[in-house]
Amino acid sequence: MSDLSGEIIDNRYELISLIAAGGMASIYKATDQRLDRLVAVKIMHPHLANDEEFVNRFIREAKAIASLSHPNIVSIQDQGWNEGGTPAVFIVMEYIDGFTLRELLTERGHLTPSELLHYAIPVVSALAQAHSLGINHRDLKPDNILISKEGRIKIADFGLARGATLGGTMSVESSIVLGSVSYLSPEQVERGISDARSDIYSLGIMFYELLTGHKPFDGDTPIQIALKHVNERVPAPSLSQAGIAPALDDLVLRATAHNPDKRQRNGAELLEELTQIQIALDPKRSQLTLDLDLPPQSPVAKPPPTKRKSARPEVRIGNTLVTKVRNFTEPTRIPREEKKPTFISEAKLEVPLALPKTIAGKRKTSRRVQRNRYFAISFLILVVAGGLYQLAGQINGISLPSVVGMTIADATSTLSNIGMHAVIAQKEFDSSVPVGEVISSSPGGGARLKRGGTVALTISGGVPAQPAPTPTPSAAPTLGPTPTSTASNTPISISNYVGLTSDQAQSELTAAGLVVNQTFAYSNTIATGSVISQTPDGATPVAPGSAVRIVVSQGTANVYIPNVYSLSGSYATKELENLQLKVTVRKIGNGKHVTNVSPKVGSLVKRGSTVVITLG
Repeated sequence: MSDLSGEIIDNRYELISLIAAGGMASIYKATDQRLDRLVAVKIMHPHLANDEEFVNRFIREAKAIASLSHPNIVSIQDQGWNEGGTPAVFIVMEYIDGFTLRELLTERGHLTPSELLHYAIPVVSALAQAHSLGINHRDLKPDNILISKEGRIKIADFGLARGATLGGTMSVESSIVLGSVSYLSPEQVERGISDARSDIYSLGIMFYELLTGHKPFDGDTPIQIALKHVNERVPAPSLSQAGIAPALDDLVLRATAHNPDKRQRNGAELLEELTQIQIALDPKRSQLTLDLDLPPQSPVAKPPPTKRKSARPEVRIGNTLVTKVRNFTEPTRIPREEKKPTFISEAKLEVPLALPKTIAGKRKTSRRVQRNRYFAISFLILVVAGGLYQLAGQINGISLPSVVGMTIADATSTLSNIGMHAVIAQKEFDSSVPVGEVISSSPGGGARLKRGGTVALTISGGVPAQPAPTPTPSAAPTLGPTPTSTASNTPISISNYVGLTSDQAQSELTAAGLVVNQTFAYSNTIATGSVISQTPDGATPVAPGSAVRIVVSQGTANVYIPNVYSLSGSYATKELENLQLKVTVRKIGNGKHVTNVSPKVGSLVKRGSTVVITLG
């Protein structure tokens, strides 16, 4: 994918520089021009944006992250499709200025047990919440753990996330290709399935790598590594690196067990074990001080204790010390030694000690008033939205629905409902379309037209009238169906050609001295080019020179929209027109290849319908 730095996505996000590029997408540092802040924009590679499965998976990542709210998960802020410039499916995330755990591991070589726990506990805490919502990450590795310059730890890249609310399954092949093979669980390799315990396995492999500085399995090809995960056991980290506590050894061995039932069930269970190990290694550490999304704090000297702590000036009334109220606002704090109690007599006190409810807090609004305000605001929103919709229709136009195959009344009603006028421009005779139905429209379905515009309809006139047969006397035929006699006035026996090719019928009937009238119609049962019906049907002989009418199949009345993504505009148009579809081409910039199809690929439409392809 070419570098898009400098582009503005969705008229809002200005791409500054490329941060990283992976198998599915590239990530850019960008500026949100609307809110004037730095963000990270993840843009799917163009060749994958044409694949509906990949687009769905990309959007699933947005939904996965958006459903989570945890300080150790990179938050998502927006998702969409850039239609104003370079075609792009994108996700907008918070920008983390820092480095990955992979980079830290490369710099350090390996982590000590205490360092591992420092980074692992926030990660597992975030994963515990994801698991509680039924969401599995499925691509946990040091590369997807971000560390900000302030020390904040974040999980990123839920690109392979899957959960009950998100839907979607993946085969073992796609898991191996899309996931990181060094961290795949045995069940993902063998059966292509995963759950929360598969995430636990990936974490166990990651913990081993962080503690030892290398992965447990290596190989020349991804499949060799994947098979080792199935056939070999992960060794204890202490065998490669001294100074690792037996408790950490046991945790890693349990997390990487071949049998998922022997692993920790989810992130919450693993988090509890990690916390206990951390307390055992450092008994002074409080169980409540988990390293979540909190940057390191500098020690601050505590101020000396004082006898009284008060944020407001004090007033002594008799023998009682009370807080002085000044305009009912919070006063500026002053050093303790500068505060000097003021003595006043009880007789001069004008402010009551117990404030009236109207001063201490706002009077509660009645439910009736709240309800009326709600209805008023809702009505105002509807009015504004309706006005904006009307304005958008006037400026940008309204997308026209396809009315092909509708009756005149239905087409007129459909167009009238969106503020358009329908006129009958012409009538065409078409034996395949019933009388009075719409054959085509101009503009066609999918095109945009300003409100109040006119749509010209072409209506079917039905089967065209056939001229009366004018047989010419001729000599008895010598070819074709077997005649009953060679005399010129002797009736001829003909075959029934229904289901046979029109070429065969045409050849034999013509050779027999008969006139063939051929028309076409759609059929869902007779193959294209074969005879649907025949008149006369061959049950009785016909006079020499008689006309025989055959109706030839031109295929099914409906057709599925083919996948023409990434094809050139001319080639895609040819493919669609071969299916007797009408094509409208739109261009974005200097685009030459198909980036969008409407109706969408796989839709069943009538032949003659209009398909809009966008070139980007």
